[in-house]
Amino acid sequence: MATDWTTIPAREIERMSSNISPGGWLVERERPMSTLLGSCVAVCMFDPGVQLGGMNHFMLPTMKRGSGDDVDSVLSGDYAMEVLLNGLIGRGALRQRIRAKAFGAGTIISSLAATGIGQRNAEFARDWLEREKIPLLASDFLGPWSRKILFVPATGDAYCRRMPTTLATAQEIAREEAVYAESLLRKPPASNVELF
Repeated sequence: MATDWTTIPAREIERMSSNISPGGWLVERERPMSTLLGSCVAVCMFDPGVQLGGMNHFMLPTMKRGSGDDVDSVLSGDYAMEVLLNGLIGRGALRQRIRAKAFGAGTIISSLAATGIGQRNAEFARDWLEREKIPLLASDFLGPWSRKILFVPATGDAYCRRMPTTLATAQEIAREEAVYAESLLRKPPASNVELF
């Protein structure tokens, strides 16, 4: 029996949700998703016809290729958007029915304000969705807030809680992003599998 998500309080939805970390994405039918955003952006896409949805969390609009750095492209919006869209289609969503909601791009760390990363992330998300002809039904971008996002893929409902930026919130977001960025610099273990 399907869950009636309209009767469940947001706090309970948050408790039941899978967390999406920076560089992450997930496609689900039933289980809700959550993420915490600073200057990053999360895009929620869903197909109401098959009650399937997904969320990503990206840090940068695009990743420069050929820079010589061993940096994983999953940090970038161009990768995050493509993988989420393909994940939905691969699980039965129809492209023409897919809708989106997008959040984030806040300025919570003053040193990042000068880079304009939040603004660039928001513009990238809007432009990508427009180019792919995916309607953006709701968004909450920019401002001096961090945001907690909850997404229910079965219904397409998204909840955005703006949170005043405190030192603790900024440190938590910065720590999560730093852990992820550090994990990308580690070389993967050598594989004993020979490809031919």
